[in-house]
Amino acid sequence: MHTAEAAQAYTERHRVALMRTLSTPQLVLARGEGCWVWDVDGRRYLDFLAGIAVNSLGHAHPVVVETAGRQAATLVHVSNYFATPQQIDLAETLRRLTGAGEGGRAYFGNSGAEAIEAAFKLARRNSTDGRSRILSLKNSFHGRTMGALALTGKPTMQDPFRPMVPGVDHIDSTIEALEDALDDSVAALVVEPIKGEAGVVPLPDGYLRRARELTEEHGALLIVDEIQTGVARTGDWFAYQHDGIRPDAVTIAKGIASGIPIGSLVTFGRASDLLQRGDHGSTFGGNPFATAVAGAVLEEIERADLVRNAAVRGVQLREAIQGIGSPLVTETRGRGLMVGVGIADDRAAEVAERCLAHGLILNAPNASSLRIVPPLIVGDEELEEFRDRFSRALADL
Repeated sequence: MHTAEAAQAYTERHRVALMRTLSTPQLVLARGEGCWVWDVDGRRYLDFLAGIAVNSLGHAHPVVVETAGRQAATLVHVSNYFATPQQIDLAETLRRLTGAGEGGRAYFGNSGAEAIEAAFKLARRNSTDGRSRILSLKNSFHGRTMGALALTGKPTMQDPFRPMVPGVDHIDSTIEALEDALDDSVAALVVEPIKGEAGVVPLPDGYLRRARELTEEHGALLIVDEIQTGVARTGDWFAYQHDGIRPDAVTIAKGIASGIPIGSLVTFGRASDLLQRGDHGSTFGGNPFATAVAGAVLEEIERADLVRNAAVRGVQLREAIQGIGSPLVTETRGRGLMVGVGIADDRAAEVAERCLAHGLILNAPNASSLRIVPPLIVGDEELEEFRDRFSRALADL
């Protein structure tokens, strides 16, 4: 049974038992349901972070619970010397949803960083005849493994681990910088349509369309990192679909299985033939347990029309924030249920802390920004609760 001192006791155990790469936990959570979570002391919180855009169906969704239980009782893991129906079904679903079609192929790993590592190798396979540079954007985030970190445009994250994997150039997030940098020496351009870790900052209008034109002109791959923006988050299945383009590859993770670890690289057209047998692999990637849950989650998102819900509720969410009229809120940005809030005077961490005190979970990825990424199932009741709790938090400051 939990006591009033349970969180403190767990926090102390966390401090001595877990690697110091993790910060002191803000809460110790015990259970969840829908858009709500409870800590070990029984306090309830509205979860508008959703595991950083992971819990697409919220917590304890019946589809996830039933599918996970059924599959765990049937077949959890086999090696990649064998295939399973769940793996093949999910690959075909992703080919359809991404628009890759019959020429597309899917690779499965266990995380977004692993999907990026596969994409990095894909780019290297396009490195021929002096074509060796990979372009990424400043202030981007693609993960913390060494290849993903090389792509990440944040020097403070890279500095403790230099030298980086060579061959990556980071450029400004402008069309002009892209036009100046992209030439026949570039093997690939890797971009996030919206930079989540930078504070939910979208690329400039027309950027992806121009990137598609230039990469095709110069024989480079366009690799779109949709780890945070994908799977209905922005009000379409993938953010690049708002611009009407087809990339050469897309990385997917986070919301694809609503909390069960899985990542994927989906390739289009000629890029599907670049990686060959033995070029890459993963022990756990694509196992029947994770792929069964992912397939069920995608099916439920389609059945419940959560793509449309993300588009509609995202507009309502931004209107609710703007309607509060706090001088601390300088702007809202993003798309669908991926919302960034500009906070004046670098007080974002204070705002996030006050929100938590009022039973609202969101986060401050930097000093001037909040990130709000609720479950895709969010509805009127949760939005009203959000407005009430967020306005009270702002009023405290």
